[in-house]
Amino acid sequence: MTDYLKALPFRPGTSPLRLAPDYENWLVEAMNQGDYDAFWKDSGIDVVQHVAEYKDVPVYHVSGWYDSWGTPVANLNYPTLVKAKKSPQRLIMGPRTHGGQTSSFAGQAEFGPDAAIAFNDLRLRWFDRWLKGIENGVERDAPVRLFVMGGGDAHKTPQGRIFVGGHWRDEREWPPARARSTPFYIHANGRLSNTLPTATPPTRYTFDPRHPVPAIGGNVSSEGVLMPRGAQDQQCRKELWTCTDTRPLAARNDVLVFQTEPLERPVEVAGRLIVKLWISSSAPDTDFTAKLVDVYPPNRDFPAGVELNVGDSIVRARYRDSLEKATLMTPGQACPVTIEMYPASLVYGKGRRIRLDISSSNFPRFDANPNTGEPLNQNRLWAIAENAVFHDPAHPSHILLPVMP
Repeated sequence: MTDYLKALPFRPGTSPLRLAPDYENWLVEAMNQGDYDAFWKDSGIDVVQHVAEYKDVPVYHVSGWYDSWGTPVANLNYPTLVKAKKSPQRLIMGPRTHGGQTSSFAGQAEFGPDAAIAFNDLRLRWFDRWLKGIENGVERDAPVRLFVMGGGDAHKTPQGRIFVGGHWRDEREWPPARARSTPFYIHANGRLSNTLPTATPPTRYTFDPRHPVPAIGGNVSSEGVLMPRGAQDQQCRKELWTCTDTRPLAARNDVLVFQTEPLERPVEVAGRLIVKLWISSSAPDTDFTAKLVDVYPPNRDFPAGVELNVGDSIVRARYRDSLEKATLMTPGQACPVTIEMYPASLVYGKGRRIRLDISSSNFPRFDANPNTGEPLNQNRLWAIAENAVFHDPAHPSHILLPVMP
């Protein structure tokens, strides 16, 4: 499988998937289909486009901060149906990966025994009320139940995980209305702060799609030979097939790192994570990635400290203006792009750093852009791109963090 991923694009009839033609046909169609059109707006995928067709029935929306469905569930489906329907809508977001409701960890991060939920009990109580009419008070529960990650000291647990800790909290809505959208600006010296940047040239780097940045953790559905999922220390290691050394990702020349000073007091973030960048490229099309990282200082168990991914996402530049229609870039021309990560609820503890990594690949979580502007999944050429991120008063690139008071 990894050999075929190294040789993308995926061409029909050239792999063992030809023996499963239905799946092969679906995969090829999905990878070829970039425009946000009828294919992606199908009722089986897109709740928002078909909200009028959905029955007005009680719905319990279930996902997690490291779940592959976190954004559709929390940021799209739940708020849309709350506004459109009269029946009770409930949301629970735990510190878990896809299918990990009964786990107290996600990847390398351990959140404590309270993090796991008795998921079948939750299901039974919900269905008893709405399918059997049993008066068990479920409709009086808080509309939103969140697990707030953080509070731990990053010691190594007996299972070898990193103790992040956290606690459950009830909310009236998602995202929390009292969270303040706070800009953290990137600066040429690698700083991330609330002050506007000064007049400095953009930071430039080379993106070679044949040597993409390895994906270490994130919101993926299944874990196998492709990549680890959930929260992971952003350090390459020998067992990862995408890594060619054991350096941290921050040591790569094609990863731009911007971080705060060690925090003087805890900072809680709860809500949508949105990055607004000013960028340019020598290529007609390329990618820009963003990753929010929680940086722990060194301790006895982890002498080099810990750098845990919180959220990440990507924008393919041809879709910078519209998801429905691709427009190639003018090489060298500065333009704005918006990258929305998966949502999060997390406390950055005192002494930790808030970090934002910017690059152009995160593979194999996302396929690497060949930088040629050819149709998706049909390229036969590759090009090295010189990409740039701007940070000056006219182009104040930043991340908007929903900071809780």
